[in-house]
Amino acid sequence: MVSSPSALAPAKGDYQRRRVMSLRRVFEPLLINQLKIPNRIARSAHGTSLALHGAISDQLIAYHAARAKGGVGLTILEAAAVHPSTITSFANLDDSVIDGYRRLMAQVRPHGMKVFQQLWHGGHIYPVFDRSVPWGVSSTPNPSTGIVPNPVGLAEIQTLVAAYAAAARRCREGGLDGIEVHAAHGYLVMQFLNPLTNLRTDSYGGSLDNRMRFLREVMVAVRHAVGADFPLGLRIGEGMGVGGIAPAEMVLILERLHEDRLIDFVNATQGDYWDISGIMGAMDRPTGYQLPSSGQITSAFRKVPRMVIGRIRTLEEAEQILREGLADVVHLTRAHIADPDLVRKTRAGHPEQVRPCIACNQGCYHAVASGWPIGCAVNPAAGREIDLAEDLLVPSSTPRKVLIIGGGPAGMEAARVAAMRGHTVTLVEAAPGLGGQALRARQTPKLQTLGDIIQWLESEIGRLGVDIRTNTYLEAEEALAFGADYIVVATGSLPRGNAVQYTNSSQAVPGGLQAHVISPIDLLERPGRNVGTSAVVFDEVGHYEGLAVAEHLLEMGLAVTFVTPLPRVAPLVDHDTRVLPALRRFARIGTFQLFTNARLDDIREGSCLISPAYQPDAQEIAADTVLFLNAKAPLRGIYDELVGRGLQQGENIVLVGDALAPRDIQYAIAEGHRLTRAML
Repeated sequence: MVSSPSALAPAKGDYQRRRVMSLRRVFEPLLINQLKIPNRIARSAHGTSLALHGAISDQLIAYHAARAKGGVGLTILEAAAVHPSTITSFANLDDSVIDGYRRLMAQVRPHGMKVFQQLWHGGHIYPVFDRSVPWGVSSTPNPSTGIVPNPVGLAEIQTLVAAYAAAARRCREGGLDGIEVHAAHGYLVMQFLNPLTNLRTDSYGGSLDNRMRFLREVMVAVRHAVGADFPLGLRIGEGMGVGGIAPAEMVLILERLHEDRLIDFVNATQGDYWDISGIMGAMDRPTGYQLPSSGQITSAFRKVPRMVIGRIRTLEEAEQILREGLADVVHLTRAHIADPDLVRKTRAGHPEQVRPCIACNQGCYHAVASGWPIGCAVNPAAGREIDLAEDLLVPSSTPRKVLIIGGGPAGMEAARVAAMRGHTVTLVEAAPGLGGQALRARQTPKLQTLGDIIQWLESEIGRLGVDIRTNTYLEAEEALAFGADYIVVATGSLPRGNAVQYTNSSQAVPGGLQAHVISPIDLLERPGRNVGTSAVVFDEVGHYEGLAVAEHLLEMGLAVTFVTPLPRVAPLVDHDTRVLPALRRFARIGTFQLFTNARLDDIREGSCLISPAYQPDAQEIAADTVLFLNAKAPLRGIYDELVGRGLQQGENIVLVGDALAPRDIQYAIAEGHRLTRAML
């Protein structure tokens, strides 16, 4: 079993160096076919939405080049559509892609990182470029949208096989190092393999030999196109669902392909669109969460190099997996989104300087799934390396005196950026400790990883020489007297405490000012508070705070009713990987009920009156305690006063984070970084 990240204490001094020296397996080179991979750390294929009209862009190149410089051994590029009958943000449809590959390789090759391309067809999961009916294996509907595909005929199958081969040829001509065929996660190849989606009665359906016929034809065609000396592998994994394809059957597939010399590596994973959280597990999942499934494949099939993935964040965790024989290569994909220099820093003896991934899935998976370019909640430069890469943060030619007011995530990131530029930085925080609201949030179930980024920020600003003054409250007069050349105001926000439903004509709820109507901050700051046996959580914000406090109350033994005027729970949070898993947990933990599109009409002693839009009458719900979540109020008073005294926004003062507009940690850190960087 892989250790939990929380069990790995920060390393220091000689002990730290000994730990790095113990990472012998991680830094061993590896042969895949005839290609030498410099180390055992890889990045799996993952969507970025950085391609420009389906082609490799300068931003995409910069994104991968940053990780190459950081020491990654192998990168598998995001899924490339091989035929117009499927769509994704990147495509390998004609020879125009070759130049993009060459430009990419010119940037990454000097750093030693090897690059494979994942070839992909979405089948019924993804739409068609011209918005016609998607191609599928059978008339089995898409589990996410319900759209019924057009089952491919024999001529279309041969067209697809030829498309895979043509795409593979372009990869080799473009100078890439290898190819991975995607046969997992419920996409087209998996739709052929999985009996739940393959209902065909011809030579491509029924028995395992028939169901793997399409895959075999693709692998034969690709091998012929690129040659026997070019690395070719398969991404494969358990098909979820009762009656789906099991790990043991996957091993049989690999054995048969290996007999025909069609695979040089296997990349084991799990999950599909019946449970996307299995593919991209969030902070509620443990380190190595996929290994109980993928490990069955990699333990049984050892004839080629094996790769695994699953919320693995550190080289120590990767080392343990390698030593246990579960894999030969370990993917640290999200970990490298958070810190492209993970390998370099660790190898240099400074693992504590690695910015930790918190597995929130907000800036990466959720952003890309929503059509936005990839980003990261803790790394503002992710996806924006051209203008925000940290190696562009050169020391200022005129070091100045910088005052940061507020020690939450935004303030600490601002202090870090200012210190990296060589300025003399003082950070003042009114509370006894740093971290702001993230300190309280990490007290709730499944949000403990928020503490990791707070700990890292505090460690970094200390290392960089920031003068940290807690228990220090400044008035505007004192801030001016400090004599700073630049001031960053990051004073955060607080609950309004007014029981106003801004989604209901800004009406205050009758009874909303009673003592048992509290905010999440009230609850967490007074853990001994008597909250009774039942609670209503009313949330019109739509982020994770409401879900977090609901789970906290459930674990305390309360019966919880979640009420929101929004059409679904927490729409600002990724539904598939965070909201849906949370709701499933709630059903297991205790008594939980949910009302969406609902108004809170009255708060009484021991109950609430709610009006769901889909019910004719109001309903009374037991509630000894009411958690009321509406938009927080920004604490910007000192900023407004300082601007009123002549300071100029963007020139010598800037407002960041919740003090500017209450949102989530991603925006707080991003603004602390970007706005401070722009001013300095």
